[in-house]
Amino acid sequence: MIEQLIHAIYPNQTDAAFLSKAIAERIEGYKNKGIRSRKLQWDQDDVFLITYGDQFYQNGESKLTTFKTMYEKFFSDTFPIVHFLPFFPYSSDDGFSVIDYEQVNPELGDWADVQVMNREARLMFDFVCNHMSAKSNWFKGYLANQPIYKDFFIDIDPSVDLSMVTRPRTSPLLSEFIDVDGKERNIWTTFSDDQVDLNFANPKVLLRMIDVLLFYVDQGADFVRLDAVGFLWKKLGTSSIHLTETHQVIQLFRSIVNEVAPGTVLITETNVPHKDNISYLGDGTNEAQMVYQFPLPPLVLHAIRTSNTGYLQKWASEVQPPTKETSFFNFLASHDGIGLNPIRGIVEEEEILALVSDLEKEGALVNYKKNPDGSLSPYEINTTYIDALSNQTDEDDLRVKRFMLAHSILLTIVGIPAVYIQSILGGRNYYEGVEQTGANRTINRQKYEASEINESLLEVGSFRNSVYRQLQELIQLRRSEKAFHPNHAMRILATTDTTFGLVRNEEVYVLHNMSDQDQAVALDAGTYTNLLTKNECEIQQEVILEPYQFVWLKKIN
Repeated sequence: MIEQLIHAIYPNQTDAAFLSKAIAERIEGYKNKGIRSRKLQWDQDDVFLITYGDQFYQNGESKLTTFKTMYEKFFSDTFPIVHFLPFFPYSSDDGFSVIDYEQVNPELGDWADVQVMNREARLMFDFVCNHMSAKSNWFKGYLANQPIYKDFFIDIDPSVDLSMVTRPRTSPLLSEFIDVDGKERNIWTTFSDDQVDLNFANPKVLLRMIDVLLFYVDQGADFVRLDAVGFLWKKLGTSSIHLTETHQVIQLFRSIVNEVAPGTVLITETNVPHKDNISYLGDGTNEAQMVYQFPLPPLVLHAIRTSNTGYLQKWASEVQPPTKETSFFNFLASHDGIGLNPIRGIVEEEEILALVSDLEKEGALVNYKKNPDGSLSPYEINTTYIDALSNQTDEDDLRVKRFMLAHSILLTIVGIPAVYIQSILGGRNYYEGVEQTGANRTINRQKYEASEINESLLEVGSFRNSVYRQLQELIQLRRSEKAFHPNHAMRILATTDTTFGLVRNEEVYVLHNMSDQDQAVALDAGTYTNLLTKNECEIQQEVILEPYQFVWLKKIN
């Protein structure tokens, strides 16, 4: 398979022969190192915590050491897996402009600190494979015309027609740099002028990135997130997104890690419509094992804010685990905003724009993308998820109730759930940070002094304590119930437009009231255990749900 993929990606026989030999040597070398074994499959116990490595700080201590202390105290019983967002030296975008792929940011600690955390939890690393920092030694070497970096990046004549290229940002596609000889270089920069795209058409680039991937696996990454991978291969005259070669590169990555460390999971991050997103699962055996479930955050948000579950019900009824070897990485909040592209084609554009307008009135910020015709469309909503679900005048009890309602869907829908650190901390919109950085996404990226957040999490009755305690209990309940195994079937129940119901493994019924009024949901008569209260109940023909209430009911007979 590896040989076939190499020849498919690089038809030039010289390139293919060079790459085949080099990859074979690397596979053999890492096999001889005896990389530790991985868990070979997922189950209901697997829940991710998404966080920055420097999420907490304390004077006189490395930030990863501080994180470990906080993890042991507040999160280890709830989250067996930690997704560390990029923890490498960087120049912008809170880590996604990587200067050096193989160093830990000294402000966080070193690889020894990562190894210590790896003894506490299984880890997911970010592999920012599409681009790297313009301040990196690779790009500096390129501008210095060092032979080793020849053709590592993409220099395009600005007169070339690039109008077909898919643009996720409003910034220019090409950014101007001057090399050591005073020559102007117009470099392909998909995301910003500090994030220069790598040229995977050069087989030496692919080999260097395979080195990075294998290094991460060796350093303890059980899961590897392929950031912005849909843009990886460029071809003039095309959209330069989701190209065949991109899929083949991912298949090659999968084949290599399968050889070196079976059980290592690749997760693709492609913030695009659902059909394109799930294409990265390949045939169910040959590409990514998991894809981000990008429609889920905006669909749940829309359903709660409008008290209308029509779009959510229709979409969820078509979502099933494709194979036993693939699954969905489910989330509601992340370090980025709430993406809107994934629901285009699911939700009418007028309703998307209405949702954006509604949230802007409640304090949310919005990032835009440039369309092929030059017009702008909202790309993502920037806000914490708890503020997205709430109005500014809401009481805290109502905020928490809606928030837990949303997380009941996250924790019970088919797939593997991930919770962003700001969510379990009860994070609110961080406007001060936006003022400091000028970046909308900072609104959901607040960092905390350890003793201060420790105190507020333990303050009984406080907002943070209520969110933390209730969400922790719900996650632990999910982990204890085998019906929520990621590969068990899900069936969406026929309910009203104000409610949302599903059944997992034809055993556990999960019902949600997305409105501010009592709602009745039809349910088969029988005896059930309410998993949330541990009480048994007899149901005749329906369940009455209070405003924003949810129940998990396990059928006894």
